[in-house]
Amino acid sequence: MSSTSVLSPTDFSARLERYLYERSEEWRAVRVGEKEVSEQAEIVKRYADLFGRDQLDALREAEDAAAGDEHELLYRLRKTCESGIAAAQLAEREDELENRFLAERVTFKGEEMPLRNAQAKLAVLPEYADREELGRIQAEASARFNPDRIELMRLSEELAADLSGIEDAIERNEEEKGISLRELSDALRRASVDSTQSYEGLRGQWFAKLLGDRREDVPSSYHTAWMRRLSPLEATYTKDKATETCLRTLEALGFDLPSQPNIKLDLDDRPQKSPRACVIASDPPKVVHLITRAQGGLHDYQAFLHEAGHALHYGGCDPQLPYVFRRISRDHALTEIYSYIVEAITREPEWHELYFGLSPEQARENAEATTFLEALLYRRYEAKLRYELDFWSRFMRDGGDADVYERLLTEATGIRYRRDNYVSDMDEGFYSADYLRAWIRSAQLRDHLVREVGEDWWRNRKTGELLAELFREGTKPSSEEIARRLGFDPLDCKPLLHEIGA
Repeated sequence: MSSTSVLSPTDFSARLERYLYERSEEWRAVRVGEKEVSEQAEIVKRYADLFGRDQLDALREAEDAAAGDEHELLYRLRKTCESGIAAAQLAEREDELENRFLAERVTFKGEEMPLRNAQAKLAVLPEYADREELGRIQAEASARFNPDRIELMRLSEELAADLSGIEDAIERNEEEKGISLRELSDALRRASVDSTQSYEGLRGQWFAKLLGDRREDVPSSYHTAWMRRLSPLEATYTKDKATETCLRTLEALGFDLPSQPNIKLDLDDRPQKSPRACVIASDPPKVVHLITRAQGGLHDYQAFLHEAGHALHYGGCDPQLPYVFRRISRDHALTEIYSYIVEAITREPEWHELYFGLSPEQARENAEATTFLEALLYRRYEAKLRYELDFWSRFMRDGGDADVYERLLTEATGIRYRRDNYVSDMDEGFYSADYLRAWIRSAQLRDHLVREVGEDWWRNRKTGELLAELFREGTKPSSEEIARRLGFDPLDCKPLLHEIGA
């Protein structure tokens, strides 16, 4: 890029807005199964003039001369430029890998199906032995992509180090998140240890109820999706009632989702649709997609409410905010607070009474199941962060250690994780740390809501009003800023321990 084509920060932001919109919509189309071929590389090519070393240098120079909100805005633009330069160099290889993954087929009991469909099917297979067989088949198929995943990770890491000027991956992510990942991990590890006795009691009880007497002492992770659905209880938490119940739950807080045309619901079931629910904020607050793939069971309700928290956050931000503070954040820890607090409604026993006609005793038991699942996921992610810190401290030297992945996650959860899942089970940019920060923060926020609004916070419009004020700030504040506003130290895990039953 020549110096004459360098854009001002304002013009760069305006063109970036169009670029990110197109990439988000392409990603959405592939993720929901409307397209079977990813064409991200073509979009990157169309915006090749947007990203270059001269543009990056100009943004860094402007950032160095700025202060306050302007400095933060320019910092985020500069980091986005870095990722855009990397995308321009890696997009074709990423598309090629994604398209091969989409094309991959496996055969189970004589039926050929897309690999993604096999992964979704694990949540609904009623027989333990069938889940073991299909789990092994899909895991082996996924693991065949590991060499390509590792090579892409290596190339991406080299580019990130070069563009940011920070060679160490952990240090680079700490700088971007504005936290110490190791201090966070230490605090979370202590909370995990403190919750072990409670978790082991819940685990013994609910493994028996959800997996039956033929289960292994340490069942494989192939059964996690089945458990998360609370599949033995699916006659109560039916697929056909999920949308209506979740919309009524949100309406009790004052959020009328169907009347918000900017939040677009995609609830259809397609063979190539990813089983993992998500929100894609293509142009907040104007275009926000909420995407789920219902399969029956309580997890449908939890996934809908979780993603509704994201959608309401992005869809409720102040349209007068600069684009950067509506769309771009340093990390995902802020928006995950809001997804977690809305999902937390499903852990309230009275919610189960109100919407499913359960007795108080049965409602308490089912709510306890959601606490067990929350504790399981928390322990999994706490161990995952420890594994990722180990992985990235050694990746450029020896490629990481799959045995560490298997050992840490299995010890933490009592569920056996395959060692060859060690690279596919890793989200970019220490997303595990963002989830964990949100776990701490949403528990602090719930504690605050109980004190300020009352025990009925989950069906009180005052809660909705408080959340709406937070949503209006978009992506501007950090998770740690929210903690301090609520009167908590960012690493105070006491409310979290209460949440997971310790």
